[in-house]
Amino acid sequence: MASATKQQPLKDVSNSSVRVEIFDQAYNLRGSDPDYILKLAGYVDAKMRAVAEQTSTVDSVRLAVLAALNIADEYHLIKRKYDGGAINYQQRAQQLAHALDEVLEENRRAG
Repeated sequence: MASATKQQPLKDVSNSSVRVEIFDQAYNLRGSDPDYILKLAGYVDAKMRAVAEQTSTVDSVRLAVLAALNIADEYHLIKRKYDGGAINYQQRAQQLAHALDEVLEENRRAG
């Protein structure tokens, strides 16, 4: 599990630095939200540990690549689902707008 090393996460207000541990390796990372960085590091650490449990690979670089592929797969599955849903909503919105236009036009004629 990603965590701060034995010290508390180093949060420097001037540069938003945080020290994390991913698969037993310490990294000093910077970003605008140290808590978010910790969350991402925890996610990557969990993926690497899951891959390590499922394979006999002990090479951390190979584990990192396999974890990255798993994360990329998750991302693309969610993106495909989201993109497909967005298209369906747009098509439905266009159909409803067209139906509303027809009703308004009928009301104007009857009016």
